[in-house]
Amino acid sequence: MIKDIKNSDTSDRSVIIICLVLLIGIFILDSLIPLGVAGGVPYVIVVLVSLWSHRPKLPVYIAIIASVLTLLGLYFSPSGGELWKVISNRLLALFVIWATAVLSLRWKAMYLEKEKALSQVKVLRGLLPICASCKNIRDDKGYWNQIESYIRDHSDADFSHGMCPDCVKKLYPDIDLNDGK
Repeated sequence: MIKDIKNSDTSDRSVIIICLVLLIGIFILDSLIPLGVAGGVPYVIVVLVSLWSHRPKLPVYIAIIASVLTLLGLYFSPSGGELWKVISNRLLALFVIWATAVLSLRWKAMYLEKEKALSQVKVLRGLLPICASCKNIRDDKGYWNQIESYIRDHSDADFSHGMCPDCVKKLYPDIDLNDGK
């Protein structure tokens, strides 16, 4: 358990370092490209890389930093392009950054929910010796158990009992099941 936490912390640090290096690299590249080019769009890569972290809020922090750097790119990039195109491209970059962050976080939440659900599933496997008459199951120690007890003890399933119409007819021939209809 402690080893898993240490590995998780190490991998989280690695992801954060990779994200910071990418953020700096993209900002430098954005500062060298003339205005009018959607220089903020590559920040989407950093948002996606941040999903490797176990920290659930890291993609949001990265999206915030990427947004700030995208806006700072307006001031540090060489001039060029028409003003409406420059602003449109920066707004487009901000939209893409946040759309990626939101959709990625939603995907990650669904993935983690699915993993949690799958971790709670117990599956019976292999060959179960079952009596052809009474339907009891022989366990690993050679004891015979009711099928309900065996499944309850070896899975997360539970039972409620009732009777099928055929058994009701056989055991209680005087009861007419069609009376209530």
